[in-house]
Amino acid sequence: MLSLSVFRKQLEQLVQFPEKNTYLLAVSGGADSMVMAYLFNALKPSGCTFQVAHVNYKLRGEDSEQDRQLAEKFCAENGIPFHLHEVSGRDRKPDHSIQLWARELRYDFFKQVQKKENLKFLVTAHHLNDQLETFIINLSKAAGINGLSGIPADSNHILRPLLPFSKEEIYTFAKEHQIGYREDLSNKKNDYLRNKIRNEVVPKLMETNDHFLDNFGKSISYLNQARDFIQRQIGEIENRITLSGPSCRILSKEQLGRESDFVKFEILKKYGFDQEPEIHKIFSAGNGSSFYSNEYRLLVEQHHLTLIRRQEETSTADEEIMLIENFDFSENRMAMNLENITGIEEINKSFSWDFDARKLRFPLQLRRAGTGDKFYPAGFSGKKKISKFFRDEKIAILARPKIWVLSDAENSVLGILPYRQDRRYMRDENTVNILTIFNISKDEV
Repeated sequence: MLSLSVFRKQLEQLVQFPEKNTYLLAVSGGADSMVMAYLFNALKPSGCTFQVAHVNYKLRGEDSEQDRQLAEKFCAENGIPFHLHEVSGRDRKPDHSIQLWARELRYDFFKQVQKKENLKFLVTAHHLNDQLETFIINLSKAAGINGLSGIPADSNHILRPLLPFSKEEIYTFAKEHQIGYREDLSNKKNDYLRNKIRNEVVPKLMETNDHFLDNFGKSISYLNQARDFIQRQIGEIENRITLSGPSCRILSKEQLGRESDFVKFEILKKYGFDQEPEIHKIFSAGNGSSFYSNEYRLLVEQHHLTLIRRQEETSTADEEIMLIENFDFSENRMAMNLENITGIEEINKSFSWDFDARKLRFPLQLRRAGTGDKFYPAGFSGKKKISKFFRDEKIAILARPKIWVLSDAENSVLGILPYRQDRRYMRDENTVNILTIFNISKDEV
């Protein structure tokens, strides 16, 4: 049953040292949120710091006003900072989906208050009955395991400590502690899907089993554990098939193609590709085909699926980084560690190249590959265009503009980082002055 000690234990499961954190409580005036405010207020002597936010939508006339008065009075009597947003003409009501509009409005308001007051967590009063309603709604939409796992108790710094408790437990607690609350009579109407489920479907389910809600709570717990396990497995699969990053994400098309449709969906939906028909099209599309989500472009190649943020798809042709201005020929050796150079984090492979410093024309710089660039790759005979080298090495198209070329004062290519050094400038048996350029990848350590 709900009690202060049980509530505190539940809060401790969501955040370590609850009294050392700060909270903004979303209080509507209903039984659930007023009980939540009471419980937090009871924790105040132990150091719990919180404030309250209330939105008056003015959709129910005098009832809305009395909701606001109750929440504000509770805060005034207990010395709790109270933040109010009253809907005005500036808050345009949409012609459709009043519920969605109201949700967006209140969460925008809550974020503003959190930022202004420097409050870490937003706390809402969702309970087990809300969880059941959400489960049924998601079940009717053919949701996957994430949807069927219901409302998370902790997500994006939003805490829901009352989730394990039923509405009946909350009403009982309110009665025992004489906590005032308001009933929203509009919840009795079946004009919204959630209300219809709450008023018609849930009561029928409760009749089937005296312990239905308790058993449902256990089932949700099992589903959450299964979801967490699956997500860890999905993460391991993605890491195994990922060929490079972080400037762009390159996945092995062949390896991902061997996975189940479920795994493909779970991996690609993180990049905004969350429609099953589109995912099937990705794997049947020809080379060079592009697909777009709100944030990413996905390029299909023979061996790769390359993902890059659309905002980062800008020209990099003019980028240059000065590397070495000169060489002290009184010294026999000089070394340059690229790990110390800012702006080239995408070099994610270790290498070490030795040059004959007397063959080089200083200063040396890093730049992007240019049209028609050629070099003499070590280990090969003859010369090769960099564009052909990229193709031969099966470097993803979207990754190529992010690759750095090492060049000298005459713009000659000394190497393509981290793939191949130009053999013309390599150290040999006659070299006296050696310049070493190297990189140690953190991914390979």
